[in-house]
Amino acid sequence: MGRIFNVSAACKPELHYMVNMEEPLKQIKIMVDQGLYFTINRARQYGKTTILHALEQFLKEEYIVISLDFQIFSAANFRTEKDFIENFSAEILGCVSSENIPEDIQKQLEWMADGAVQNDRLPVLFRCLSRWCGLSAKKIVLMIDEVDSASEYRVFLDFLAQLRGYYITKDRKPAFHSVILAGVYDIKNLKNKFVEEHKMNSPWNIAADFDIDLRLMENGIAGMLSDYEEDHRTGMDIQKIAGLIYDYTSGYPFLVSRICKLMDEKVYRRETDFDRSKAWTKEGFLTAVRMLLTEENTLFDSLDNKLIDYPDLKQMLQELLLQGKVIEYVPGNMGIRMGVMFGFVTIENYIVNVSNRIFETRLYNGFLAEKSRDSELAQTAALEKNQFIAEGRLDMEQVIRKFVCYYQDIFGDLNEKFLEDNGRCLFLLYIKPIINGTGNYYIEAKTRTNRRTDLIIDYCGEQHIVELKIWRGQEYNKRGEEQLTDYLDLYHAKQGYLVSFNFNKKKKTGVERLRIKDKIIFEAVV
Repeated sequence: MGRIFNVSAACKPELHYMVNMEEPLKQIKIMVDQGLYFTINRARQYGKTTILHALEQFLKEEYIVISLDFQIFSAANFRTEKDFIENFSAEILGCVSSENIPEDIQKQLEWMADGAVQNDRLPVLFRCLSRWCGLSAKKIVLMIDEVDSASEYRVFLDFLAQLRGYYITKDRKPAFHSVILAGVYDIKNLKNKFVEEHKMNSPWNIAADFDIDLRLMENGIAGMLSDYEEDHRTGMDIQKIAGLIYDYTSGYPFLVSRICKLMDEKVYRRETDFDRSKAWTKEGFLTAVRMLLTEENTLFDSLDNKLIDYPDLKQMLQELLLQGKVIEYVPGNMGIRMGVMFGFVTIENYIVNVSNRIFETRLYNGFLAEKSRDSELAQTAALEKNQFIAEGRLDMEQVIRKFVCYYQDIFGDLNEKFLEDNGRCLFLLYIKPIINGTGNYYIEAKTRTNRRTDLIIDYCGEQHIVELKIWRGQEYNKRGEEQLTDYLDLYHAKQGYLVSFNFNKKKKTGVERLRIKDKIIFEAVV
């Protein structure tokens, strides 16, 4: 059986198509060589376990690597120091070859694993580990995955304190050369869970910053697709498909693998006929994106739950997406902090941005679904969607004309502030039920502000570029027209649409057909 694209647990090169990770592994090894203690904090399903497994292999010639996973520890294993020491010792014996453990150290670890040590306390365990570090010909590296699962237990905090203590005195007594912890939450902030005075200093404040980029870059994705192409000979344009995947995912590992898996296993699959050459095209890719956006998976479930658990995060994302607010990075802001930690947003030039198009569209879909139940505009579009589709093509001009009519009927008398904050949301509420199930849409992040938004709609392989903007006078509008024509050039499109939300009481509403340079612009004023 050949290799597959994997979205469950760690990837293994002999079983799965993978992006070459040599460069980030080299960068992490530099930190290990320097003897640093650090945490790999990344969002759910960001490839942390995969990178740790690969790192273990990458380091094993030069170091003894103790690689543990706290996810397989039960709650009972953290109940007392004795319980923790027994399981911790047993796990070390299970993952390190006996030839790398001095005989007396191995016996003591076995006694602790069996619960045979009278004074079973963390200092006893760490004195044993320290002696091992001093006797070992190779330096010892400790790696622990899924440390989040232990963060609520007091014994884990004491365990970190022991690691910190030995790190601080490494020059006087042997200790682990390097320690790597992996999880979603930043355990530097574990002190927030404990209010006692003697616990207020974080036991992990010795950790070095981990700034290594673990995204799957476009060239890496292309390399993975080249391996796939050698096996299946689909005739795909590797660079084009890799570029599309990166454009939509920004290299989020789960999303990259999931789209590839859908293209490989689901797109254009029939019971007796499966033509992979059709799947690995732009049309096949967009079909996979639609499938991804409408499925339930563990990543989306986790993100949805975070919106419930952290209202500040949800409010920030709604302001960013539905109202087009520019949100500046402010240290300590809980919504921003949670958004970065869970992978919703990134910070670029001190401005908050949604991490990738897939998350953005998924969030838009969720927020719009909440509003559409009470939206007359959305219900009207859903009932009349067939009039906008002719011979499999989306009649975007008709969509714009109808939107102008319905908008004036429903919202024409509302105040300027309401419309300015909700104009973008109203247009998306209208367009979504029309393209639902067949088309995709996304907002161009580079032009998304409270003044201007470029919306790209993909429908059956045809792209429609729509600019939404607030009317700020004739000169501003003229610049908007010119900006749209420039943007159409980037997409090699001859026709575009401009929707202006005009709050001038003497405005003239309707749709006008303009020719600017070699482009046709349908300009709507509402």
